[in-house]
Amino acid sequence: MNMTGHEYANVIADYVYEHFSDRGITVYREVNIGKSIIGKNRRVDLMLLHEADQTAFALECKYQDSSGTADEKIPYALENMRALPMAGCIVYAGSGFSVGVLHMLQASEIAAYCLPDLQQLKSNKHTRELDHLLAMHFGWWDVLVAGKKPWVKRSIKQQVIELKMDGGV
Repeated sequence: MNMTGHEYANVIADYVYEHFSDRGITVYREVNIGKSIIGKNRRVDLMLLHEADQTAFALECKYQDSSGTADEKIPYALENMRALPMAGCIVYAGSGFSVGVLHMLQASEIAAYCLPDLQQLKSNKHTRELDHLLAMHFGWWDVLVAGKKPWVKRSIKQQVIELKMDGGV
């Protein structure tokens, strides 16, 4: 798949709108927010605003499908995101990142891999990282525990049976 960074940001905007607008999220494109770490005017690709409680989250979208200059830009983008005086993350996808930069993104608490299915924009294993970051920021705990049942205290008999099965008794 080949797309520009601008097209990727539009895909992420569509995905976030599709999945989170019913939770009160408004998506804004190319929002000016203060200064960068080198003193330039900063513009984030997306700003997500939860109108009810006035909380926001900024997204910088990075798509790289062939090797190139993105490798040099990622460390700067991460530092710039850390310096932003509001919550946010780098959203990324594509096969053109070097191994080192990919590891840097994968290890960062402010980066999330996200590549929605372009036809259906459904949540899936390729959107999970962004879904989870947004859920933690906005307090959508149902997103994190989806498909899980609450813990129910076990009886003493159940505990003993499990200990025997695990070789603990």
